[in-house]
Amino acid sequence: MKEFDELTTELISLVNIWESKLAGLDDKILSQRKNSQNRTIKQILGHLIDSISNNTHRAVHLQYQKSPFEFPNYASLGNNDRWIAIQNYQDDDWKVMIQLWKYSTFHFCHVVNHVDSSKLENEWIAGPGRNIRLRDMIIDFLRHYKLHLSEIDDLIENRV
Repeated sequence: MKEFDELTTELISLVNIWESKLAGLDDKILSQRKNSQNRTIKQILGHLIDSISNNTHRAVHLQYQKSPFEFPNYASLGNNDRWIAIQNYQDDDWKVMIQLWKYSTFHFCHVVNHVDSSKLENEWIAGPGRNIRLRDMIIDFLRHYKLHLSEIDDLIENRV
């Protein structure tokens, strides 16, 4: 879908820039430095993987479910930290995590580039009184993605 070409091109560009940067990090930086949410780089990347996965599922569901669609908001009420803990990203294989993040991003871009434009106004219920259109969810994803990459960058540069 042409509407999101720039967005998906930028996501792919970010992956191409960040893949080697992430691969070059030593274990001390990955496991010891923590941000204001008490997350390590591995946990931040794990959260980003979760975000990619959840947004991919939303994009699919919002194209065939009745709108507004109720889909669990994994980030509500601190649940994203539960996801990080349950999946134990801190002890996961870093090289595998990088590849999962990379290819999940590529797949999300593929899904977004093939969204049915007639479904872009469909909404998911993100919480009480908070509905989000598919179009807005896709557009906001890039901001969210960059936010977490900047958190990782701050930890790499030891700016926290």
